Amino acid sequence: MIRRNKAFLEYISKLHALGEHPTIEMQHASVGEKIIRERTSVFAVYVMEAGMAKCYLTEDTGNDFIQEFFGEGEVFGEIEAITNAFSFCTIEALTPMSYFKIPKETFLALLQSDKVFNRQVLKLMGNKIRYTALRHSYHQSHPLEANFKKLLQEFPDLLQKISKKDIANYLGITVRSLNRMIQAMP
Repeated sequence: MIRRNKAFLEYISKLHALGEHPTIEMQHASVGEKIIRERTSVFAVYVMEAGMAKCYLTEDTGNDFIQEFFGEGEVFGEIEAITNAFSFCTIEALTPMSYFKIPKETFLALLQSDKVFNRQVLKLMGNKIRYTALRHSYHQSHPLEANFKKLLQEFPDLLQKISKKDIANYLGITVRSLNRMIQAMP
């Protein structure tokens, strides 16, 4: 549920520490701050160093659909940098967070010149596709209660860390339905 990528974080931290790419900056966000907004141009790629963020899109109904939650090492903005497309999601800080900001030009140059970086990016993009496919398959083939129980097994302090509204949006239900499900649990 909360995606992490420690290997990529270690690699970016090393690049930053070496100082060979001075355009890679450490930045901070406070709770509720939007780092990327849906349907806007993206001029950088971001790597979470600490904290938690949510990745969501707002449907034409006005409801938010949370695609995933990001933790340490997760990357966002890479698809937009590679495809030169507008962002399709908003990334919002759920906790105070720190992150590396890599300008698009630096990111694309590293893809060309750094084989290890390139492989890491290919791997993280493959993992995102795999995770999304597995999540959607599970959600389609199991009842809602099973999906929620799986979340609680993977993340026992889910209800303490993430708001009920965000959990409901992640599951695609209302807060009222989530509360009924919680009350019916043994």
